[in-house]
Amino acid sequence: MSRLAGWRPALRIAWREALRAKGRSLLVLAMIALPVLAVTAAVVVIKTSEVRGLEAADRDLGAADARIWTEGGGRVVQAADPLRESMWYLDGPDREHPLTEEDVREVLGHDTRLLPLGHGYTQVLVGERSVDVEATEVDLSDAMAEGLFELTSGRLPEGGHEVVVNDALLAKGVAVGDTLDLVGVQAAPVVVGAGRDATYRDIPVAIGPAGSLLAEGSSHLLGSWLVETGPVLWSDVLALNELGGAVQSRAVLADPPPVREMAEEMGYDTGMDEVYAVIALIVTMALLEVVLLAGPAFAVGARRQSRTIALLAANGGTPVQGRRVVLASGVVLGALAAALGVGLGIVTGWAVLPAVQRFNSAWLGPFEVPWTWLAGIAAFGVASAFLAAVVPAWIASRQDVVAVLAGRRGDRKPSAKSPVLGVVLVGIGIASSAYGAVNSDSGNGAYWIAGSAIISVLGMILIVPLVVSLVARLSGRFPLVLRYAARDAARHRTRTVPAVAAVAATVAGVVALGIANASDEAENASTYTPQLPMGMGSVTWYPGDTMTGEAPDRAEVAATWAELRDIARATLPEVEMHEVRGLQNNGAGGTYTNRMFRVPGDETEHFLLQGYGGSWSASELVSDGDLSGIPGLEPGALAQAEEALADGRVVVFSNASVEAERVEITAETWGPDSDQAELDELGAFPAAYVVVSGMPPAQAVLPTDVAEQVGEVATVGLLLDGDSISKDQEEALDEAVGGLQQYASVYVERGYQRPAEATIILLVLGCLGGVLMLGGTLTATFLALSDARPDLATLSAVGAAPRTRRGVAASYAVVVGFVGALLGAAVGFIPGVAISRPLTSMNQGFVQGVQQGSGPYLDIPWLLILTLVVALPLLTAAIVGLTARSRLPLVARLD
Repeated sequence: MSRLAGWRPALRIAWREALRAKGRSLLVLAMIALPVLAVTAAVVVIKTSEVRGLEAADRDLGAADARIWTEGGGRVVQAADPLRESMWYLDGPDREHPLTEEDVREVLGHDTRLLPLGHGYTQVLVGERSVDVEATEVDLSDAMAEGLFELTSGRLPEGGHEVVVNDALLAKGVAVGDTLDLVGVQAAPVVVGAGRDATYRDIPVAIGPAGSLLAEGSSHLLGSWLVETGPVLWSDVLALNELGGAVQSRAVLADPPPVREMAEEMGYDTGMDEVYAVIALIVTMALLEVVLLAGPAFAVGARRQSRTIALLAANGGTPVQGRRVVLASGVVLGALAAALGVGLGIVTGWAVLPAVQRFNSAWLGPFEVPWTWLAGIAAFGVASAFLAAVVPAWIASRQDVVAVLAGRRGDRKPSAKSPVLGVVLVGIGIASSAYGAVNSDSGNGAYWIAGSAIISVLGMILIVPLVVSLVARLSGRFPLVLRYAARDAARHRTRTVPAVAAVAATVAGVVALGIANASDEAENASTYTPQLPMGMGSVTWYPGDTMTGEAPDRAEVAATWAELRDIARATLPEVEMHEVRGLQNNGAGGTYTNRMFRVPGDETEHFLLQGYGGSWSASELVSDGDLSGIPGLEPGALAQAEEALADGRVVVFSNASVEAERVEITAETWGPDSDQAELDELGAFPAAYVVVSGMPPAQAVLPTDVAEQVGEVATVGLLLDGDSISKDQEEALDEAVGGLQQYASVYVERGYQRPAEATIILLVLGCLGGVLMLGGTLTATFLALSDARPDLATLSAVGAAPRTRRGVAASYAVVVGFVGALLGAAVGFIPGVAISRPLTSMNQGFVQGVQQGSGPYLDIPWLLILTLVVALPLLTAAIVGLTARSRLPLVARLD
């Protein structure tokens, strides 16, 4: 009780000081409240967007008690919600002995009522376009299906070929009364109603009775039952799991079993340790950043209260009581900022929900305020303000009382131990990041690197006072305003150090993430495999039945290719066109043939390629000498390959050198329902092995006479050879061929295209770093100007020009911004360079017994770093110089 009583006077003093220094108090409130507001709004939006528990039950189950999926017999392991979490068959589903309705009733009771529900996806032809549709087959007139679909116009399906659709499908051009032209369904269903699907907002949805939307035996159909039987408990779920059923139960969603119990049942660790580690890292860095940004304000506040604290000490007050005066400011302002941030964050989260909904394909859940989470966020705000006041409070309690009461500065000399400890911590950070980079393959390297980032930043903070002092000592030859700013920054280290450290921590994070992002992009660009020679294009079409895999009628295929050729000529008349041939994989009766190429006498059966694939729908191409459509071949290799084809030899691509003159070809043929392939030794043929560095578009090129011996030759695409095919021409041709054949497409090789996301990430990092740097630098600068008003007024009194104050203000911004950015960039290199190794290294297996891989790659975004280290400090200085007051009224040097 006495401890709380001891805090009351300090809290009263802090409250009065907050009201007296309104500008500084508002600054601290903004520093603390804005992060709290942002995180609160994000949490409210995330929790509202999440649909779990009973919210999920209403969407997925309608009015049913449970839903049971099955793909066959066998044991299933699952989480409480198999639809949103995970489930699988331990040994694969036994489709010959599937779970039956009788099995379900044996577990849940013979009075259990089951309603079949099938779900999958299909395609609807709307004019010349194909629209992907989520399809559900269920009797919507049944009471168990209530809630799955909300009808707004028309009526529910009554016949076997009637369906309802959602607004998203109406927006694609479908109307009530239309028939749906579905792929694989003979009888086109009629749209009799429209409304709102319980789950999807802007994804097209169609719902109808069984057989109305999905072809019988479709691989896209996942069968299930809605169940009406009363509460289905976790024990019932486990019993049905043993029989091959995955169960989503309303009772289990309302009261799920412990996470650890489910994880052990599923046979894997929950992975929460890694999640907690990442959360701890984010919270620690965010807390550190907020503390450093708010630190200068508390340092100035402690400086202004130094006389009050000295009087308290002179009248018998202890250092603890002196510290409480400053710490109480952190408690008062932190509590106000936390309450303000949480309140405004809830309102902000609610306000942005409509915008979030527009970018979400599924309906958001009801508005949710997670008070437990918000209490933690509020505690974060109070803790950050309290911690920001700790160092100023400690320094204020150790000041020289006599010096302060006499009007002199009472700061003690800084300890030499802190910089030494900082250097040691930075050394530990470098060693930890190096260890994490070298041992990244073990799986925990990223944690070492993340930990090294925190250690390095903490070490850097301890070094900042030494660096600031060194800058002040080296400022003797600087202009007056810059010399004054550097020495004033060193003299008021309690105000300067947190500002410099805040800038440095921000820049360190941005530089580390920037190096990681740039290195990742360097890897993407270096490992990019072109599908065609640069500038060339292709028209491809897969003529097989996408549902059954059966080969189509050859005459129809030839006619279709002729039409595609005519369309391409009409759209791109100036482009030269070549027919590309390959071996057919699909055969009669739904068979599929895979061909393998082996070096004669190689008992180890090493792979020749780490991978292959490209524009053409064939694993083996057919040509008698023209390889213009094969990218990546060096001139010598291209001449070797074309000469081999002209001589009737097979060209086999390999990632490693092969000394052989023949190749053995084996065919592996799979039946539509077979579990084992039939092997056929097709023989050994003369061959030339051509080394390629990446992934070729096919594993081999065969001359026509050899190709006809090992398979059926067919057209697999059209090669477009032109000087320049524009993106508009590509789009026009793609739409034209897509209108003729649903699965026809056009591709033009333009080399590696940097994705917009990568540029956006760098821009976001730069903007975020810039905002935080500006905020930290401007805050520290204007606090310094406020604190230095008597000195600046004296300078004016002895003849300093009005622009001197502006010059001092700009110079102070340069000192804080440049020193912080330089330190931060140096520290950011530690985790940035280290994380690039595990991020950009890839093991790609073995080829001919030799391990293949790529990386690591390292790319430094110098433009981003120069912007942070040079441009932003100068920009900040310009802003400060233009906005600072040039004239001040003369005041006494003592407040």
